[in-house]
Amino acid sequence: MTEFSFAPATREAAKARIGLQGPAGSGKTKTALRLAKGLAQGGPIGLADTERGSALKYAIVPGKPELGGHEFGHLPMDRHDPRDLIKVVRAAEQANLAVLIVDSWSHFWNGRGGLLEIVEEAGSAKGAGGTFGGWRTGNPIEQEMLDALLNFRGHLIVTMRTKGDYVIEGKKVTKVGVKAVQRDGAEYELDVVMDMVEGTATVTKTRYEPLNGQIIHHPGEDVAELILEQLGQGVDPVQAIVDELVGDALTYERALELHARAKARNLLSAGHLHPVSGAPATLGDLILEYGKAVKAPATPVTTTPDAPSHDADSEEYTGPSAHSLSDAEGSAPAVRRTMSTQADAPSTPVTAPQMRMMHACFANVGLGAKDAREQRLRATALIVGRSINSANELTKDEAQTLLDTLTNYGERGDAAATEFAAMVQGLADEAAGDLSGRDRHAPNAA
Repeated sequence: MTEFSFAPATREAAKARIGLQGPAGSGKTKTALRLAKGLAQGGPIGLADTERGSALKYAIVPGKPELGGHEFGHLPMDRHDPRDLIKVVRAAEQANLAVLIVDSWSHFWNGRGGLLEIVEEAGSAKGAGGTFGGWRTGNPIEQEMLDALLNFRGHLIVTMRTKGDYVIEGKKVTKVGVKAVQRDGAEYELDVVMDMVEGTATVTKTRYEPLNGQIIHHPGEDVAELILEQLGQGVDPVQAIVDELVGDALTYERALELHARAKARNLLSAGHLHPVSGAPATLGDLILEYGKAVKAPATPVTTTPDAPSHDADSEEYTGPSAHSLSDAEGSAPAVRRTMSTQADAPSTPVTAPQMRMMHACFANVGLGAKDAREQRLRATALIVGRSINSANELTKDEAQTLLDTLTNYGERGDAAATEFAAMVQGLADEAAGDLSGRDRHAPNAA
């Protein structure tokens, strides 16, 4: 057996890596705080400030809520050794920060005590070989800094200064950025890079299709929401399963499906605090405990001479045997033998690529705006034929049906939004008619 194995890929627990670059006064710090607020979803935000406290201008003024401002933890840094930034990342993880902002990352390249200074000092030592030799010291330090930043457990936003230049249009002189003050190629380590000019961001690099080539005035929580959707709506897959376990709607059959999902994603051994006691546990243990708590006693199926026999396709599920959930971890067939045909093939959850496509497809039919979430959910429910509270509840097949429908209407150009809205309304009218018909015939149903 090989020592290497591939696990199902998922983007649900991925975190954003964002770079904002531009000249002084272009809005990098303010934009970073606006994006962080949306990404954090109520969690704590921390900002490492190398800009002599400039970020404090955007903080809340105690007792004066009318002045606005952002809530964040502030860490001033007057030395810029990349090894100090590694310590900052560790402190951010200990504080469980949802978002870490480094403002600015450029200082750790060419600031006091930064990487260039380290290289120069190392290269000037006797026998070191000058700058070329100095990089033998500098390269490992830089790599350790990159590893710490990119492996940070929360979302990361870094700002970068650019070498200034000016564009003259008539009598107007506009300051623009030309090149980031950071090592060449640093932007390739990030998921999104935005060039800032006077509060307006141009997306120059992105791994998220809906942001490709966008020009956004004062980007903020709406852009953060879009990024979270591209990341699978920021859902922690372990927490999503635990939330279902503790919900009122949990059934034993659903617990079996959750167990199968966790096993497929190699999450059974994932650690999680017990929702009630707070004691350390594994996800597999929690599924077993909560599943057994809602298990109904098995009801044997009996037949009489007058009763029709049950074949495999019509057998009604009457409850698993007492050991079914316990056996699920080691033997999937043992579980399947106790369930109906519908449960024999539990639905595959919506995939990360499908989630990634949804926002772009909804945007093509006029429902890409932040405040259109309820409309998106309504349309989704009507198309797949059942009520949902989040796109994460979709199965893979349902998600494909939704994407096929969105793609079909999205290709209709200017008429896409109108025709899609008409189709959704038609489904709503049809559903209302079916419900009305059932209500009319209900008294005679017996």
